[in-house]
This record gives sequence, structure tokens and C-alpha cells, in this order.
Amino acid sequence: MKKRDRLVRYSAPERINHWIVALCFVFAALSGLGFFFPSFNWLMHVLGTPQLARILHPFVGVVMFAAFLIMFLRYWRQNLINREDIIWAKNIHKIVRNEEVGDTGKYNFGQKCVFWAAIISLVMLLVSGIVIWRPYFAGAFSIPLIRAALVVHSVSAVALIIVIMVHIYAALWVKGTITAMVEGWVPAAWAKKHHPRWYREQRQRQTQQEKRP
Repeated sequence: MKKRDRLVRYSAPERINHWIVALCFVFAALSGLGFFFPSFNWLMHVLGTPQLARILHPFVGVVMFAAFLIMFLRYWRQNLINREDIIWAKNIHKIVRNEEVGDTGKYNFGQKCVFWAAIISLVMLLVSGIVIWRPYFAGAFSIPLIRAALVVHSVSAVALIIVIMVHIYAALWVKGTITAMVEGWVPAAWAKKHHPRWYREQRQRQTQQEKRP
């Protein structure tokens, strides 16, 4: 494929950041399910032993939050809801049929919902996780507060797992999305179809760069 026929969507640092979040999520989610469901205790071995999992699980969670925070600071402006997102949402029946509507920028309404749901879930997980984190912080809180934090932590974890499952499904459903996060580029035709406004912005940037001496 010629260079002109493809657009850079994510740089190498952006992709590394994304896969750090993904890897931490897998370790945290699997070990967390092992804590929550007795029949899933074997999942704790993903971090070595059950004892080691109890030690490492919160640290993995903190790394995941820190890595996602970098993503948040980098992408939050592009994930603000605008008029085109309302059009996209009203025509969700067409989206399901793999038809594109509206003048979508770098992210569509569905992707934006995943982004904001993920950051809200992660904030809730971090705050509640600190309250229940033994032996470092839990001793500073009352038993009722720790119990409430356990509920919040569990509900937030389930919410995040569902959000990530939707994210993975959408990435597999829209052909070409995986390539963007693995190799960093997308075909120009893909960008024009799924993210027309972002496509025009990138083409304009390319044209300006080509005109420079």
C-alpha cells in the first residue's frame, strides 16, 4: 500500500501506552475475579500464587490507572460530545447495519462512551481500592466504609469488564480497527468511511506538510 493511501492514527508511544493498559487490565480482571468468585480461585495464578496475587493486584491496578490517565490527558478533548454524536446516536440502527452516519471526527459516539465509562470506572476502582488496600491504607478507615468500598470496587470492576468487552467487540467488528492499534496506521478509505472529518483533517495536514520546502 502506497504511503498516500494510508494515514497514521497512533504513534508508537500511544500504542505502547494502550497495550500497557490492556495487559494490566487482563491481570487485574482475572485475579480480581479469582478473589470474588470461589469457583474462579484458579484465576489468581495469573499473578503467580494466590498469596502473590493479593499483593500484586492493587499495584497492577495503580499502574493501569496511571497508564490510562496518560491516555485521558492525551485524548479527552477529542472525546467531548458534540452535535455530530447526537446524530450518530439517533441513527444507531444504521450503525448496527454497518452504515456510517454524520461527520465523525477521530472518535465516534460509541467510542466516546467507552472512553468516559472507562475513566469513571477506573476512578471509582482507584478510590475504593485505596480504602480496602491492606496493609497500607485499610487500617485508616472504619469497617462500614471498607464494606461500602468493597461493594463499589466490585460493581466498578464488573462495569469496566463489560465496557472493555464492548470495546474489544467493536474493534473486531469494524475491520481495520485492530490494525490501527497494532501497526499504527489505517487505510485512507477506512478513515474516509468511518471518520470522515478526521480524514479531511489528516489530508489537509499532509497537504500542508508536502507544500513546505
